[in-house]
Amino acid sequence: MRVSDFDYELPERLIAQFPAEPRDTSRLLVVHRADGRLEDRVFSDIGDYLSEGDVLVLNNTRVIRARLFGRRRKTKARIETLLLRCIDGDRWDCLVRPGRRVRPGDIIDYEGGLVGRVESVTEAGGRIVRFEAPRPLDDLIDEIGQVPLPPYITRELDSPDQYQTVYAKHRGSVAAPTAGLHFTHSLLETLVNKGIRVVEITLHVGLGTFRPVSTENVEEHRMHSEVYEIPADAAAAVNEAKETGHSVVAVGTTSVRSLESAWDDRVGRVLPVQAETDIFIYPGYRFRVVDKLLTNFHLPKSTLLMLVSAFADCELILRAYRHAIEDNYRFFSFGDAMLIL
Repeated sequence: MRVSDFDYELPERLIAQFPAEPRDTSRLLVVHRADGRLEDRVFSDIGDYLSEGDVLVLNNTRVIRARLFGRRRKTKARIETLLLRCIDGDRWDCLVRPGRRVRPGDIIDYEGGLVGRVESVTEAGGRIVRFEAPRPLDDLIDEIGQVPLPPYITRELDSPDQYQTVYAKHRGSVAAPTAGLHFTHSLLETLVNKGIRVVEITLHVGLGTFRPVSTENVEEHRMHSEVYEIPADAAAAVNEAKETGHSVVAVGTTSVRSLESAWDDRVGRVLPVQAETDIFIYPGYRFRVVDKLLTNFHLPKSTLLMLVSAFADCELILRAYRHAIEDNYRFFSFGDAMLIL
């Protein structure tokens, strides 16, 4: 399977630079796997496709202000640091730019008295950095850091909260689980009142989700691991839905990867777990847990598009993308949504 099988051309004007307001007024393309039908709806209509007893799975990770700018103490050269994952209290796996200039033993000075000491180089070319802060590190990061927006978003945010889901709780992501950006508190309340069970899991989005595929053959790509957690109540709700014939509806590819990682073939259930996953889902994968998928429109040749193409037929997904382009849907993080049934 070749990476070029997941390519398409997107006019730049369709890359969304800001979210819909209100959030649930974004458009929703409904894709029916059974017969290939496509329906153009509004996101607030999503309840029409969910039934009492279905389980809606949200990723409640919270984006941190992971982009820091400092100076290499030796040369005063400007260094950009992207926090990827906390290894322990003050040690982080980071990307630095320009990376070739930053070596183990280097010291980077940031605003607010924050100091980073580079300990080692990772296999992925990142850096393990130990931070020294005059006050709680999380508080200082929130003060001096910037929201790490994708490079295709060139417009400044009106508020950092625009890049958070309304249910974001647990700090740790360097990117938002964007399928969840369409929900409002009132829409979630409406779904609950309809008898739909809403549960939360956590996957901290890191390099694994967004690293470009650099191999020609899809099967040769390796994902970086990301930390995830399936609480006991979420696992129980998902298992009950599977046992009673109701649908498990994953909000976003991160929820899909978490649920599928937590499935245990030996017992035929999703297990409560707190671990890391490097699961890579592409066409040919057999889904054990997820019955319906809510997702955004993803970049060409990305692992996210490959996952979506595994959930539905690749030809159907590319046809849906062509329809979305012809009908001026908005793409990527702040764009419109797709519900695959």
